Amino acid sequence: MSRIPENRIDRKFRELKARAQKAFVAYITAGDPSPERTPELVWALERAGADIVELGVPFSDPLADGVVNQLSAQRALEAGTTPFRVFEMLQAIRTQSQIPIVLYTYFNLVYTYGIERFCQHAYQSGADGILVLDLPPEESQGPNSVGSRLGDGSLRRICLVAPTSPAERIAKIVQKATGFVYYVSREGVTGMQEHVATSMSGRIDLLRKHTQLPVCIGFGISSPEQARAVALQADGAVVGSALVNRIAEWGKDHDLAEKLEDFARPLAQAIHS
Repeated sequence: MSRIPENRIDRKFRELKARAQKAFVAYITAGDPSPERTPELVWALERAGADIVELGVPFSDPLADGVVNQLSAQRALEAGTTPFRVFEMLQAIRTQSQIPIVLYTYFNLVYTYGIERFCQHAYQSGADGILVLDLPPEESQGPNSVGSRLGDGSLRRICLVAPTSPAERIAKIVQKATGFVYYVSREGVTGMQEHVATSMSGRIDLLRKHTQLPVCIGFGISSPEQARAVALQADGAVVGSALVNRIAEWGKDHDLAEKLEDFARPLAQAIHS
């Protein structure tokens, strides 16, 4: 079997491991507050210390997302964001940055666009990975399955593992994963939380029995203290709603990118420390 060529996600985790650091994975919605401003927000997050950026492809029925991200998707859609425009944003980002980028999306968008076509255009535009939130592992088995058609190895396929997933299901999920595994720290949808789950340590240990991929934890991390606590247990922390909420608050400000950079920097420092 031919070896999958290394991409930006693989290199980033290798570099972080060499420095004994964990990954700061930052999530924002593409096109919020506008398609034109998304590249500058990604560049700001990179300046703040983000290691990987998840770009949400806005969808009208984001079933895994809480109200903060739902409203963000709504704003992006109202601003005219489509998958094609997301690919244009990626191309603009790549004029000034080589930060690893994962597209966070729902299967309806990928299927409607065309699975192979979506993956090809995503890769050609500068994406490094894809996370399809509502694609179960049952659709990832076999040579002609939906999951097997998600890219040709050029894009990493990031898979979600829930806190309720039993060991046998974890094994099935991570079998198709590449890049890293995204562990959902709590039941329910995305959104800021006052406390992080206390049961993560045992679940991460279980995950590591089934995969050698890096494990990143997300859903609910909203402060440097929470981010640091999560980074102690995993290979990275994903911060989304806290950033998206600030974009909602500052979206009309001319210095939005600078404000977002200042907000994200303590999160990066906490995770890297």
